[in-house]
Amino acid sequence: MSLVPPFDEETARRKVRAAQDAWNTRDPQRVAAAYTPDSVWRNRSEFVTGRDEIVAFLTRKWEREHEYVLRKSLWAFGGNRIAVRFQYEWHDDEGQWWRSYGNENWEFAADGLMRRREASINDVRIGVDDRRIDPLSDFEIPLS
Repeated sequence: MSLVPPFDEETARRKVRAAQDAWNTRDPQRVAAAYTPDSVWRNRSEFVTGRDEIVAFLTRKWEREHEYVLRKSLWAFGGNRIAVRFQYEWHDDEGQWWRSYGNENWEFAADGLMRRREASINDVRIGVDDRRIDPLSDFEIPLS
């Protein structure tokens, strides 16, 4: 099955899962390969353009977000666009755990590569006992 627009529910869900799986590798080169060479991102208040900047951004991100594990779920889709909600957990250099919540809006080129990503994200300090994302589990977690 080809994961190119226009998306139906099945292909949108597969696209979301493919993105989740790629991001969970924490491999900036692998993740960047899913975006057009001139892809444009807004991630929080940072603006990124092109694969080289994506790789640099993700390298910095995963140097400070240790044991990062992500879950995404489909929110909406239509034509060449998909909206997702997500959360991920990670800890900083001092061992403080965080849960980061957010929404992303994605726009795809005809070949299925993402050409635009808009991400809004909030961080919540959590205790190690408050973690709820099991890196070995595929279940969809509550987004509360």
